[in-house]
Amino acid sequence: MHRITAHPADGSTRALFNNRASRSIEQAALAATPPHTLMQRAGLAVARLALAVAPHAHTIWIACGPGNNGGDGLEAALHLHRWGKHVVATWLGDETHAPADALASLARARAAGVLLADTPPTDLDAHDLVIDALLGLGSKRAPSGRMAQWITQINAGPASVLAVDLPSGLNGDTGAIHFEASAAASTSGNQYIQAQHTLCLLTLKPGLFTGLGRDAAGQIWLDTLEVDTSTAPASALLNPAPAPRVRSHASHKGSYGDVAIVGGAPGMTGAALLAASAALHGGAGRVFAALLTPSPETSALNTSQPELMLRDVSDLALATLTVVCGCGGGAAVAEVLPRLLQNAPRLVLDADALNCVAADPGLQAQLQARRAASQATILTPHPLEAARLLGVTTAAVQADRLGAAQQLAERFECVVVLKGSGSVIATPQAQPFINPTGNARLATAGTGDVLAGLAGALLAAGRSPTEAACDAVFLHGLAADQWPPGQALTAGALARALSPPS
Repeated sequence: MHRITAHPADGSTRALFNNRASRSIEQAALAATPPHTLMQRAGLAVARLALAVAPHAHTIWIACGPGNNGGDGLEAALHLHRWGKHVVATWLGDETHAPADALASLARARAAGVLLADTPPTDLDAHDLVIDALLGLGSKRAPSGRMAQWITQINAGPASVLAVDLPSGLNGDTGAIHFEASAAASTSGNQYIQAQHTLCLLTLKPGLFTGLGRDAAGQIWLDTLEVDTSTAPASALLNPAPAPRVRSHASHKGSYGDVAIVGGAPGMTGAALLAASAALHGGAGRVFAALLTPSPETSALNTSQPELMLRDVSDLALATLTVVCGCGGGAAVAEVLPRLLQNAPRLVLDADALNCVAADPGLQAQLQARRAASQATILTPHPLEAARLLGVTTAAVQADRLGAAQQLAERFECVVVLKGSGSVIATPQAQPFINPTGNARLATAGTGDVLAGLAGALLAAGRSPTEAACDAVFLHGLAADQWPPGQALTAGALARALSPPS
């Protein structure tokens, strides 16, 4: 059993498997083992983790659904009961329709003397534990009836929650809620479990790391149940920590590239300067700030950062630069985008640049043509900007973040960073990455500009677009994870806290 951390010490890349891939792995494992073996292993793994995370729990309520996830819970109940715990198991199954494995575990639990109750215990306190074995991957319909009531009761109660495989109601593929809750169900509370711990069985699921997944799952654990999944094709990958890079003593500022920040329309110069600061602290050799605002307004802006060099956008030698465009660009960015799309060999598009592309088919065609011209491009939309580019709603993007990012990458033939909880990095015809670092401290104005500037610096230093995007997103989130407790995170301070991964 392994605890899944945001930045493992070995820098390894973890494979993520969607529902279909997980089912395929499960079916192959079932065919290769004696009947009921996997469920017995799963139940034992759940029971062991329950003891580890709640060793002093007096009462353990195991809420068991009608399928095999419920069977895993019943199997765990058997072990915990044998180990002297006060276990109350509630089962929503029907013995005339339940899967064979679940029925076998039900019989084993009964034979062991496990208390099978029709209603949850009423004496749970903050030192007790609830095990959610309601749905897992087996979600086929919206929670209703007693299941919906139990989900609400579990979330509202004081006891810690351990989810088996997935928090019930969470889509393991997308990190969204599986279903549109009915009017009746929506009045009873959240229709997904919010756990403190989740034990994945066999595989890690993408939805645990993006969208609502990180809030729903808590600390994630993995037990492969003695099944080798190393040769199975992954659906996505967990973004790893950047590989160490040592800067040569014989290098100079030209070794790390020049970055130009194009943005900062009147009233929004701060966004461009944040991106420029991030590029500077992220390791770029030189940073030019080409602000789209009258010179008198900018003449006194950079006294605290004399390293930044002001340039007029018309004076930029684009063929030699990595350009970050859009941060605080406003409507003015539309005038310069055609030239940048045509001439910049390396380009990061953010914010208003993305909105301009979404509104202009001609700019979209230019963007699509860049890959054929061997020009590198990274897009860094937040969900609303992604929705504009795709012509859909923000809710549709959030309902399938991996799908939306991949669709954008394929449509515009470039690398896409869909920002948010569990940012997704997508590349055409490749597995997407989900980033494990970052937290809610980043929910403040300007942090997206910082990410764009950092991506530009790494792209200028010679990384491929995918490497630059993955490394920038990881380091950006890591800086937030390492932020001093009790100290407000501002975008300016975040930019200054960055350092090149070397």
